[in-house]
Amino acid sequence: MEKNALYAQSGGVTSVINCSMYGVVVAALKSKEIDKVFGAKNGVSGLLKEELIDLTQEPRETIEMLKYTPGAALGSCRRKLKNEEDFNRLFEVFEAHNIKYFFYNGGNDSMDTAMKIHKMAQRLGYDLKVIGIPKTVDNDLMFTDHCPGYPSVARYTAISTFEATLDVRSMSYDSTKVFVMESMGRHAGWIAAASALLKKYEEEGPHIILFPELPFDKERLLNKVDEMIKKFGHCTIVASEGIKDEKGNFVSDMGTTDVFGNKQLGGAGLQIANIIKNELKLKVHTAIPDYLQRSARHLSSAIDVQEATAVGIKAVDLALKGDSGYMVTIERVSSEPYMWRLGKVGLDKVANQTKTLPEDFIDSERLMVSEKFIEYALPLVQSEDNIDRWKIPNHYTKFNWNMVQKKLPEFEL
Repeated sequence: MEKNALYAQSGGVTSVINCSMYGVVVAALKSKEIDKVFGAKNGVSGLLKEELIDLTQEPRETIEMLKYTPGAALGSCRRKLKNEEDFNRLFEVFEAHNIKYFFYNGGNDSMDTAMKIHKMAQRLGYDLKVIGIPKTVDNDLMFTDHCPGYPSVARYTAISTFEATLDVRSMSYDSTKVFVMESMGRHAGWIAAASALLKKYEEEGPHIILFPELPFDKERLLNKVDEMIKKFGHCTIVASEGIKDEKGNFVSDMGTTDVFGNKQLGGAGLQIANIIKNELKLKVHTAIPDYLQRSARHLSSAIDVQEATAVGIKAVDLALKGDSGYMVTIERVSSEPYMWRLGKVGLDKVANQTKTLPEDFIDSERLMVSEKFIEYALPLVQSEDNIDRWKIPNHYTKFNWNMVQKKLPEFEL
């Protein structure tokens, strides 16, 4: 009987998530063990609704363009599998379409979903190989040196912060004195930390980084801003969206949660700006890159592209060797020169865990990164993988959406 493979994307996206999809599809198509390669439209939401695209029917040039397409080409989701009914439905879809390999590309919550599907397959005695493919700009997955997506967002953040500091410096004589940029990072300050990767001298930005790992200290912030204004005439601040007060409450808590129970955040940068305006009476400009920082394929790191593709290929390799219940990991061999290899870790060790910024990656003043962080992150961002979009007829992947014929009754989400 034919054995088909299914790939799905989940959670917040990155500029290179589709490189992992490319790796999976190309490796699976080369395999004699896999007949067809399907993609779930909008992650497990589409899987529950039996909305599968037959990727084997897509032209090769469409598959090739995945390497240059940001966002999630198949559509992503933030869906938590709620009950036995959801899991039973998944396996009805797997069985109806002879799906024996399942590759789930996502972050912490996605690895939890993949782990539960793996365990359900064991419980049901269904022959299904489940492999998690790491992806998150937050860089907070455990047991991997870093996550595909992080090197590119780190590169974007470093360049944007450095250049914006030159802008505010030029306006600081009688106008804007302070620039605040809010970065993503709910529980971990990896992205905010990356803002310092181009900083060589004290006067260069950022001058202050606010990490979610440390309680927000208003007085320390104001004293440092005042010091920088007196010294250089301007100040650049990068604030993680997840900064918390001394009681552990998010500064930017919007009062709602998502399906996984994560608090919805927004406006940390604006709140910092208002504190500075009110207390120091300075003109402040604020930027929230939001989706821009994670979709900037034009600034992607070449290493990120290579690694994101490689983890997709590795996932297929593991599954074909009979492994299931694992996530692919990136293992650093050396930093200078930068060398890496791929490994694996049990999904049960990764699911719902968060890797925060180590204490020794933050300097003694607690408002800047240490040299140890620079040594860790700099090798990941220095290479550029660019594409001249003006010379490409199709700027991004456009699927024909050859949907697989449904075999099951409709399912209400």
